[in-house]
Amino acid sequence: MKTFRTKTYQIRTKKLRGGQCVRLAILADLHGFVYGKENQELFQAIESAEADAVLVAGDMVVSSDPSTAAAVAGFFCRLANSLPVFYAMGNHENKMLINPETTEKYINYERVLTNAGVCFLHNEYVFMKIKGTEFAFYGLELPMEYYRKPASPYPDQEVLEKLIGKPSEYGVSVLLAHNPKYGNAYFQWGADLTVSGHYHGGVLRLSEHYGLACPQYLFLPPYCCGDFREENKHMLVSAGLGEHTVPLRIHNPRELIIAELIPEGINRKTGEYTEDGDIC
Repeated sequence: MKTFRTKTYQIRTKKLRGGQCVRLAILADLHGFVYGKENQELFQAIESAEADAVLVAGDMVVSSDPSTAAAVAGFFCRLANSLPVFYAMGNHENKMLINPETTEKYINYERVLTNAGVCFLHNEYVFMKIKGTEFAFYGLELPMEYYRKPASPYPDQEVLEKLIGKPSEYGVSVLLAHNPKYGNAYFQWGADLTVSGHYHGGVLRLSEHYGLACPQYLFLPPYCCGDFREENKHMLVSAGLGEHTVPLRIHNPRELIIAELIPEGINRKTGEYTEDGDIC
C-alpha cells in the first residue's frame, strides 16, 4: 500500500506583511503515483494543511511511460481549481518533451494543465500577492547536461542569471529548482526559499539531511533531503512522493512538504508579537 507523510518546516521571515502565516505545499517526484482515486488522499492532505499555494518541483511523470501523465493530469486540474499551482519541470518532463516519441503527449499534458490554471515556469517568473505579501516564483529549467551521471557541469551565478535573471528585491523570492546538486549555486543566486527534489531522499535515508545515494550515482550527496539554511536563505529538499525504476525506500518515507512562512516576531502558538519571535 502506497503511503506518504506530511512534513512541515517553519521559516521565520521579516518579509511577510500583515502578520499572517503563509503555507506553501511542495510536491516533488510524484512519478505518476496515485494515492486513492484521482489522488484524493494527496488532495485532502494539501487541503488539510490549509495551503495558500502549491509548488511543483518537477518529475510528476516518468519519461518512458506517458501513461503517468494521464494518471496525474486530473489531480492537477482539480488542484488548480482550488489553489494557485506553480510548476517547474524536472528531468523527466524535459526528457518526455525532447523525445520525438513522447513530445506530443507531453505538450498535450502541459496544455491540459495550463488550460486548467496551472502556471508552468520555463525559466520564467511570476509575481503574486498572498495575504498581503508580494511573492516572486521562479522556475529553473536546467539543460539535460546538468543531469549527467555522475559527472556534470556546475552552474555558477552567471549561468543562473542568464537563464532566469536576478531574484526580485521586493517581497519573497521563491526558486523552484528540481536538482538539489547545485544547492550552493542556488544560495549564491539569492532566493529567500529554494525548493527541490530529484534525489528521492537518498534511497536509504541516514538522517534528516543525509541519504546514501541519488539518481546521478553520487555517494552521500550534499543537499540530499531536508532543510538547509545559509544566513536568511532557506532550501527545502523533498524526499519525493514516488519513485521509479528501483522502487526502494529504507527509513525514507514518501513525503508532502509544507513550508510554513511565519512573520518574524510572531509567536506561532498564540499569534501574538514577542520580542524574541519564539515559534516553538
